[in-house]
Amino acid sequence: MPVGASRSAGPQVWRDPAVRQRIVEYLGGHRLRDATCVFLGRLDPDNPSVFERQPAEALDGMLDEGCELARSLEDRESVLIHLDVEYVNFDDPAEAYLQALRIFRLQEPLVEAIEARLLSYGIRYLHLVTGQGHHFVWRVPRESPVARSIAGLGICTPPDVSAAESQPVFSHLGLMMEHFAHQVKRDAAPCCEVPVEITALHVGPGASGMREMLSLDLSEYGDPLHSRMIRIPYTVYRKPWLSGLIHGRGIERQVREFFTLPLHEMDMTRLLRERHRPRKVVALAKRAGVNIPVQESGTQRLLDDYLHSPLCAFHREFYSIPQDHPSSWSAGYDSTPLDMLPPCASHVLREPNDWLLKPSGMQLVTRCLLADGWHPRHIAGLIRARFCNPAFGWGGCWRHYNPASRAEFYVRLFAGLLATGLDTCVDFNCVSEQEKQFCWNPCGCSLEPMSCALRARFKPNPDLS
Repeated sequence: MPVGASRSAGPQVWRDPAVRQRIVEYLGGHRLRDATCVFLGRLDPDNPSVFERQPAEALDGMLDEGCELARSLEDRESVLIHLDVEYVNFDDPAEAYLQALRIFRLQEPLVEAIEARLLSYGIRYLHLVTGQGHHFVWRVPRESPVARSIAGLGICTPPDVSAAESQPVFSHLGLMMEHFAHQVKRDAAPCCEVPVEITALHVGPGASGMREMLSLDLSEYGDPLHSRMIRIPYTVYRKPWLSGLIHGRGIERQVREFFTLPLHEMDMTRLLRERHRPRKVVALAKRAGVNIPVQESGTQRLLDDYLHSPLCAFHREFYSIPQDHPSSWSAGYDSTPLDMLPPCASHVLREPNDWLLKPSGMQLVTRCLLADGWHPRHIAGLIRARFCNPAFGWGGCWRHYNPASRAEFYVRLFAGLLATGLDTCVDFNCVSEQEKQFCWNPCGCSLEPMSCALRARFKPNPDLS
């Protein structure tokens, strides 16, 4: 049960036949033995990137144990397409739970933009509400024409992966979802009270005085498919308890246990009120299914739109040159003179663990090197070389993940935002970096020359800011 909670309502809920059936439904089968998810994941409360894989048949025992539980994003029969939206507060992570109604109201324009875009393609989706935001999920059969089209795009190949381990559908799905996130950010950002970013980028303080933002979280597409999971509806959302946040802040009496639920025949105010109530959760399970809908035609329309987009053209250019081979890193990437960079960017590269693991650290380095004329594929190579250097004490950081895929994803993402004019560099200045707490030398330097060079190279569109 959650740390600090005297009793969990979980068992009395998921032992109800309707609730258990819904959970099994989300795992991809009518019966548990027919589930198509590859594994269930038991999350480590001390390190969310670490998890224990269990077969679907272990579901009941894992639910009774009260662990933080998710299903594999990988599926034996389908390609799951998933968009995660989260409220992020860099100053007070507890805000999401103490002021739930406020943080979900902040997300309303973003959710409306996502829904409008999905419906414009004719995509019907499953909409789940978590502790900090929303999940939108749909799927296509693995052997469907659209899945084969995505796999056959031939734009990118996961680095350092054998042919047997390659996941061309998933890697190219990430390209298509970048395009979708661009569209949503363009639609929603002008309507939102806090910044809307793709991944959890640090921002400066807003009207509330806090550094808070809304994240279109595509980070799962930067890691191998086998390493990622998605939260299961009708289970208790345990993250703030298991992480120690609730106990550490002493707010056990202010935050009640709640469930991840589908948004079905109710508004957010009602869902936030009823997600704490076991009887309401059981009643919802009797009328609200969570089968992930198959959406082949709509996904094909989204794919066609991506293929005719400026971002697709950028992706082809990004992958048009190879990175340096690891055998030449010592004389190449590892010998890059860091003194040519502003102190903030050079600090991130000199102390990459963990500054370079943060999206904002990778964005800062990407912006500075692009301003200096680097090709983005080589920026990804430089970051990859840092990730692979044992001198920086990575330990088991890369046990389940791929440093090359991670580096390429983030550099491609940030360079693509510049190439399409969506990143206007409004926060690429010393004041903003200080507000984000990414400045270690607040005097005697300036990002202005780099900012001017970046604007000259990419000519961002101010109307998209």
